[in-house]
Amino acid sequence: MTTTRPATAGGERAPQSYGDVARALHANLQRVVLGTPAAVTVAVVAALSGGHLLIEDVPGVGKTVLARTLAVSLGADLSRVQGHPDLLPTDVTGVSVYNQDTRSWEFRAGPVFAHIVLLDELNRTPPRTQSALLEAMEEQQVTVDGDSWPLPSPHLVLATQNPIGQLGTFPLVESQLDRFALSTPLGYPDAATETQLALRSGGRAALADLQPVCSVDTWSRAIGTTRAIHVATPVAEYAVALARATRQAAAVRLGASPRASITLVRSAQAHALLYGRDYVSPVDVQAMAVASLAHRLVTDGDSQAGAAVVTEVLRTTPAPRP
Repeated sequence: MTTTRPATAGGERAPQSYGDVARALHANLQRVVLGTPAAVTVAVVAALSGGHLLIEDVPGVGKTVLARTLAVSLGADLSRVQGHPDLLPTDVTGVSVYNQDTRSWEFRAGPVFAHIVLLDELNRTPPRTQSALLEAMEEQQVTVDGDSWPLPSPHLVLATQNPIGQLGTFPLVESQLDRFALSTPLGYPDAATETQLALRSGGRAALADLQPVCSVDTWSRAIGTTRAIHVATPVAEYAVALARATRQAAAVRLGASPRASITLVRSAQAHALLYGRDYVSPVDVQAMAVASLAHRLVTDGDSQAGAAVVTEVLRTTPAPRP
């Protein structure tokens, strides 16, 4: 594993490798976000792979706390946008304002110009505002009045979505969903964990004492290291086979795109780094398949149908031998 530079600014610890960074980040999230270990792993993988994350669940289960914990742990700035039906694209991307003193137009950056952007209740925003995010999420820039402005790097969009069918929601279009590398629910905690949260006033008590595990520069280099994790051709072919199998599945009207195959491999690389491997195994691909593929599928069933399809595809698609 590549060794990081020691860093002590702002209380940051000095991990010995990017694998240590990954595991320290995972430990930080587990300390605050209780009772959802699978979601914590997906969030860490999103941060390490440089992919955007969609959290689909009801209000009050800790989505905002998860975003804040990520930002504190990575030493990154966080901006939060609350979705509502009147939200305009410029409320997110920014706006050009005429300066009377200089007699020129000046660009005032919107909240999307942060390393980590939390878009709460994204599906309560109108489609026009959702579309404004496509360029930001894919091209790492926004265009306002003909001028393009680069976003900070790394740039992680963490969006939350209420269950489809709740009052005032707009379904996310397929192109928007495809920009999210990963998706996960948080779910309700068990009774013991919920009691622990009630006694501690939720995860915010632990969040107040949380220390960064790295700087933004180290986070950026960790993403580069993740993408250098070795992927053997048979393992890549296995990831592609899983994505292609969703296109042939019954009750699926739109299967996983080629972008889904790419993000599945990227996510598997991050999963391998988290678990101390410098190569991707079929186990890493299997571990990230549902989170990478299910939300992209357009099915005839409910919101859980995509996960069921991917689970069946995993069962029926042969994995390469080690």
